[in-house]
Amino acid sequence: SGLMFMLVGGAFAWGATGYTVGNGARMGPGYFPLMLGIVLAVLGALITFYSFVEHTGDGDKVGAFAWRPIVFILGANVVFGVLLGGLPSLGVPPMGLIAAIFALVFIASHAGGAFSVKEVTVLATILAVGSYLAFIVLLKLQMPVWPTFITG
Repeated sequence: SGLMFMLVGGAFAWGATGYTVGNGARMGPGYFPLMLGIVLAVLGALITFYSFVEHTGDGDKVGAFAWRPIVFILGANVVFGVLLGGLPSLGVPPMGLIAAIFALVFIASHAGGAFSVKEVTVLATILAVGSYLAFIVLLKLQMPVWPTFITG
């Protein structure tokens, strides 16, 4: 994350030099992005430096990489996107918001150690209803809610 902060901060600072910077008393349009970029780059450098320093009292080594949560969380997001919008190149029709949210929650819940079908079903239902109310009813976004073969 420190390297990412340095990269983004450096890019903002470099991009801001194309504008009039001015000074603290008479700030130009490039002043704020330049200062923000510098602060972000310095913060990134500190985070990067801090990551190379040993912080554990007994000097324990860093544990094994947690592949299971990464695979399930990223996989759940990919499945969500495919189910929500479909994948016409592979003949997968849009399954809608509700099915995509249920799939997302059920797949992502396998990232942890404990899994309870009842709890996950309640969570998925609450998230699906809340998403429907927020995105479809309140924001009036145009996206499929149900599978195309049902609404068809």
